[in-house]
Amino acid sequence: MKRLLFIPLLLLAWSFGSFSQSQQAIKERKDGWHLLDMESDGYMGISLGKAYDLLKGRKSSTVIVAVIDSGIDTAQEDLRDILWRNEKEVNGNGIDDDGNGYTDDIYGWNFCGSANGENLARNSYEITRVYHGWKSEFEGRKEKDIPAEKRFLYQQWVKAADIITKEYDDASKQRSGIINLYTAMQIASKKISDHLSVKEFRLADVKPLLKNERKDLQAAAQLWSDLYTRNNDETSTNSSYIQEISDYITRLDAKIDRKLKAPEDWRGEMTKDNYTDINDRFYGNNNLKAGSGNHGTSVAGTIAAIRNNGIGIDGIADNVRIMAVRAMPGGDEHDKDVALAIRYAVDNGALIINISLGKPVSPYKQFVDDAVRYAASKGVLIVHGSGNDGKDITKDMFYPSPVFINEEKAGNFLNVGASGDASTGNYAAPFSNYSRHYVDIFAPGVNIHTTASNNNYNNADGTSLASPVVAGVAALLKSYFPGLTPPQIITILTTSGQPFTREIKPPGESEKKIKFAELSSSGRIVNAYEAVKLALIMEKEGKQ
Repeated sequence: MKRLLFIPLLLLAWSFGSFSQSQQAIKERKDGWHLLDMESDGYMGISLGKAYDLLKGRKSSTVIVAVIDSGIDTAQEDLRDILWRNEKEVNGNGIDDDGNGYTDDIYGWNFCGSANGENLARNSYEITRVYHGWKSEFEGRKEKDIPAEKRFLYQQWVKAADIITKEYDDASKQRSGIINLYTAMQIASKKISDHLSVKEFRLADVKPLLKNERKDLQAAAQLWSDLYTRNNDETSTNSSYIQEISDYITRLDAKIDRKLKAPEDWRGEMTKDNYTDINDRFYGNNNLKAGSGNHGTSVAGTIAAIRNNGIGIDGIADNVRIMAVRAMPGGDEHDKDVALAIRYAVDNGALIINISLGKPVSPYKQFVDDAVRYAASKGVLIVHGSGNDGKDITKDMFYPSPVFINEEKAGNFLNVGASGDASTGNYAAPFSNYSRHYVDIFAPGVNIHTTASNNNYNNADGTSLASPVVAGVAALLKSYFPGLTPPQIITILTTSGQPFTREIKPPGESEKKIKFAELSSSGRIVNAYEAVKLALIMEKEGKQ
C-alpha cells in the first residue's frame, strides 16, 4: 500500500495528487545491498566482505551492543543465540539476584511498562506534552523575562508551540475539503459498485463506464479514472484509496486535537514513578517482546543477525551480544526513560549503544546529557539516527543530540544520516535529516533487508537503519581492536568513510542540487573495509 502524500493538491480537482513512488531504479534493487562493495559489486554499500578478508586469522573479543529501542523479539531465529544474557540473574525466580534493582532482567530491561508485566503500547507526542505542560507558565512571555535556569525549557516550549500551531492551522484548513472529497469518493464508489455488483473495483473496471449513457455513472467513473490515472495505478482497489483518505482524516483530527486537548498520561499510569526525579529509577519490567513491533528487532538484526548460518540474513558484526533496552513505545519516548536506558546499558557492560529514536523537543534533556557523559566516562560509544524529517538540523535540533545544553559537544556520540544507492533512487535518502555541524556521517538506510518479529524478514527504510549499520561497523572494530576508544572509533569511521563528491538532490528538496559532502561534517559514507584498513595502520603505528 502506497503512503499518501501531497493531500492538499486534492482540493484543487477533487482527485488525488501524487502518491509516493519509487524513482525509476538505475539498476535492480538487491536485498543486502548495504553490505556490498561499489567497485566489485556495483552498490554503494559498506564493503563488508572485503573487511572480513582483511581480518582473516585475527582473533576477536565479544562486544555487548545495547539496542535502546521498542524492544526485541527474543525468540527470533536469527537473533536468539546472539542475545546478551545476564548470567548473574536466575530466569523466572522473581528475585533480583544480582541486586541491580531490576528483577529477572535476563535479556535487558523495559522502562515502558508496569511491574506486573504490562507494556505501554502507545504514547503521546512530546510536542503535546511540552505545549500543554508549560503553557500556563510560558505563553505570552519573552525569553528575556525568563530566569536563566529555565531558558532552555522555554525555548523547547516555543518550538513545541510553533510546531503544534502550524500543524493545527494546516489541518484545520484542509479538513473540510478532504471531508468533501471523501464523501464524493464514497458516493461515486457506491454507484460503480452497485452497477457492477461488486464491492471492489480497479481502473480496468472503471474505464468502460466513462461512455455509459447514465451521466451520474459517467461522472462517478471519471472521478475514479482521474484518481487512478494521476497515480499511474492499475492495481489498487477503491477500498484501499478510501481507507487512505479515512486514515488521513484521522491524522488531521489528531493534529487538531493536539492543540486543543492536553495528552493523557498513559506512561505515568503504568510505570508509577516520579517522572521529574531521575533517581526514581526502579520501574518497568523484563517484558521486551510484547508490543515491541518490528522496529527494535530490525535494528538488532542489522547490527548482528547471526552470520553464515544459512538462515535469514547476515548482520554486520560477528562477535556481538545484543542487549535489549526498551525505552520507546508507540508515540514519543520520554527523556527519563532514555537516560536510564543508557545508564542501564553502561552498568551492564555495553560498549556500544545504538539509539534509533528521536523527537523535536527534549524538556528533560539534562537527564540525557548526564547519561551520555556517564557513558563517556566508562568508554561507551553512542550511535544515533539523525531523524527522518528530511531537513537541515543545524538550527532545528533533533533529540537526543550530540550537543549538551551548555553547548559542549559529546566526544562519544555519532549522529548518522541515511544514504542510498543508484538502485534506490538517490544517494541521499529523501527523508534523512542532515547537517554540516551535527550529523557526522551517512550510512545505508534505504531498502535494508533485516530481521522482523515472529521469524520474519523485511525491507525497511530510515535513519533508524543507518544508525545500526554504523553501530555494527563500530562493534566490528571494537571486537577486533579492543583497545580502541570511542573518540578513536569515531575518528576512524569519519576519516575512512567513502568520500562522495557527486551533486545530489538534498533530502526534502525537489529542485536544487548540492554536493553530497555538504550533508555531514565528514562528507562521507561509512565503509567497513576502509575502517578496518585504517585501524590496522593505527595498530601498526602504535596509536591504539
